Amino acid sequence: MRCLRFSPLLLLGALSLPAQDLKEFEKKITEFTLPNGLHFILLERHEAPVVSFHTFVNAGSADDPAGQTGMARMMERVAFSGTESIGTSNWTGERKALEAAEDAWDRVEAEANKGAKADAGRLDMLRSQARMAIELSQRASTGAEFGRILEENGATGRSAVAAFDSTSYSYALPSNRIELWFLMESQRLLHPAFRDFYKQREILLEEYRKQYDADPQSMVIGELLAAAFKVHPYRNPVGGWAGDIRNLRRNAAKAFFDRYYTPGNITIAIVGDLNPAEAKKMAERYFGPMDARPPAPVVHAEEPVQDGPKTVVVEAPGQPLLAVGYKRPSEYDKDDATFDVLQFLLAHGSAGMLNREMVQEKHLALQLQVGATFPSGRYPNLMVFLIIPAQGRSVEESQRGLDDFLARFKTLTLDGQVLTGVKAQARAEFYRKIASNDEMAHMLAVHHAQFGDWRKLFTAFDDLDKVTGESIQRAAARYLVATGRTTAYTVPQGHSNLPPPAPRTAPAERKSGGVQ
Repeated sequence: MRCLRFSPLLLLGALSLPAQDLKEFEKKITEFTLPNGLHFILLERHEAPVVSFHTFVNAGSADDPAGQTGMARMMERVAFSGTESIGTSNWTGERKALEAAEDAWDRVEAEANKGAKADAGRLDMLRSQARMAIELSQRASTGAEFGRILEENGATGRSAVAAFDSTSYSYALPSNRIELWFLMESQRLLHPAFRDFYKQREILLEEYRKQYDADPQSMVIGELLAAAFKVHPYRNPVGGWAGDIRNLRRNAAKAFFDRYYTPGNITIAIVGDLNPAEAKKMAERYFGPMDARPPAPVVHAEEPVQDGPKTVVVEAPGQPLLAVGYKRPSEYDKDDATFDVLQFLLAHGSAGMLNREMVQEKHLALQLQVGATFPSGRYPNLMVFLIIPAQGRSVEESQRGLDDFLARFKTLTLDGQVLTGVKAQARAEFYRKIASNDEMAHMLAVHHAQFGDWRKLFTAFDDLDKVTGESIQRAAARYLVATGRTTAYTVPQGHSNLPPPAPRTAPAERKSGGVQ
């Protein structure tokens, strides 16, 4: 049930949806793997003359090399800046200019690496020379051409998104332009130019400043992850740390691309008005030239067992904010579906048990969200509670309210009808999503890449149906405990020396992870 994530869900009533035989979807699906390892999943839908394309790369920010956080996000940023033949008026000259810019940055890096012995004046001069070299490299660039070609041919919904475990590229085209996608996407993967790399690096750095220096929610979530994970790269912002971003290099981006954007690490899903036989021929013609390469490396960092609660204080303007995360296993664990049901049970609208108690009845919170799987699911992660205290209520009251609820929840006997209703809501969300070609393409690619078989998309409800009240209480008792808890909350600027909230369940917490 990978659709259940950190944002609130907009659900349709289950009873308003007609029953759908999932087996019918399987009959309309064609899949094949090219000799180089690139996997395709095709789903025919002829209701409208449009096709959605989704390229799923099994690598995200968790795969950023040490000291290069933000690299996966940079792949997203330069994705549609063109190729060696699209987006340039003179590739031979542009390539030489790009190489000259890299040489200029090499000189900057060599001087900076002298540390305390670096000549500040020379460093400024070298940086100025590097910026001039970048400007020269852009003279032959017509980077907007790639997007212009797509738009002129009716492309909609163009998107590139780097997440913690993956990076996705998608858009839709009229079905009579399907071959254009095969041409453009294959060239983008075969001959990327990374021509706007340094321009996009500055934009990403500015976004970091706005997000993590001015947005309290981003600050709190960022500090929560950095404290909860000592070793695993889930501790890093998906867009990278500022100190790393400003030093990212185009040549390092090319190395990252060559390592992770291998055919065997990519899944492509195509959904809509298509002919599978013709699409397969085009896949072979356009993507066949991609060379097979060694498998992409996986993250081997193993997070040590957390041996006590952690608390982090963040100075931030605006309303107070509380984030509480509990360590939980990965999406491959037998309890994964249990966490998904638990999220619905606690925080689905006004009917959510926790929402009803803290927002409507006790007025402890103005707003409350629960994320079953955060920041992503491939590796052990967190179940997160994000709370905005109600007017006149403190962070401490919100924390105590949450702790009191969870303590009582672990002793409740859950009504079978309540669980049946929650599962119906989950099914309703599933049916809503699969009605969209774009969403369907995304889910097919995700389930194949992460579980080895797109059929997991359909069999996930078997796991959901197995969730019982007893399994929910068992998971809550095992994982929603103080020893695996990390808390981050805001205080007004200049007040970080205030005492932290004192949860009733653990009055003698040990403070760690950037604690005041």
